[in-house]
Amino acid sequence: MGCAMVREPASAPEQESGLREPRFREIFFTGLPGFLREGFVPLAAFYVALRLSGLAAAIVLSAIFSLLVYGYERRAGRDGLLVRLSLAFVAVQSVVGLLAHSATVYLAQPVIANMAWGVAFLVSAAIRKPLMGALACAWYPFPRWFRETPQFKRVFGIESVVWGGYFIGRGVLRLLALLHGSLESFLAVVFLTGTPAMLLLIVWSIRYSIRELNDEDPPQTPARLDAVRQGS
Repeated sequence: MGCAMVREPASAPEQESGLREPRFREIFFTGLPGFLREGFVPLAAFYVALRLSGLAAAIVLSAIFSLLVYGYERRAGRDGLLVRLSLAFVAVQSVVGLLAHSATVYLAQPVIANMAWGVAFLVSAAIRKPLMGALACAWYPFPRWFRETPQFKRVFGIESVVWGGYFIGRGVLRLLALLHGSLESFLAVVFLTGTPAMLLLIVWSIRYSIRELNDEDPPQTPARLDAVRQGS
């Protein structure tokens, strides 16, 4: 996701650190609409079209709505790597679903992809390049220099481990529901393990990062580091 800098004029403390004081409500309601669009619109379009017109129409309509969401995100300035990867996955998922002509195959792809993302989150934490840090930039404009600090990597490394475990566990439950239940039961599991759980995790993630980053000593900004070097 994109990480554009804050556009408003900064006060003196903001100019020194490059960061604006984070507020839970502001961060939450900045990222929530995009989360709801990407999580609900394509799947809802698929289910409605599947019931009304069949599998092929459902796949095509879901892909169209995914493209519309992508276009909206691009216009809003969120045209980073994760958005492009999401669009590429939708294209692959649609082609494979149409070729296999199977709702199970079509719906299994994002389940497996989510489990793969879970593994990626865990690996990113292990190599100190936390994916949650990259995602956090869509919700709050962290400067590039701040993303290289130890406290940023520690806080979002812990969050990456939590989210990685969640994605893997959710994927296992969804795959079992898809293979051994009806479409309706699968969608119920998708909802129960999706929106309620993810909202709770989002709330925890925001509060945890605000608390932990505020508890740390203020990081050395590039300006401070240059002053220290010149004075030594």
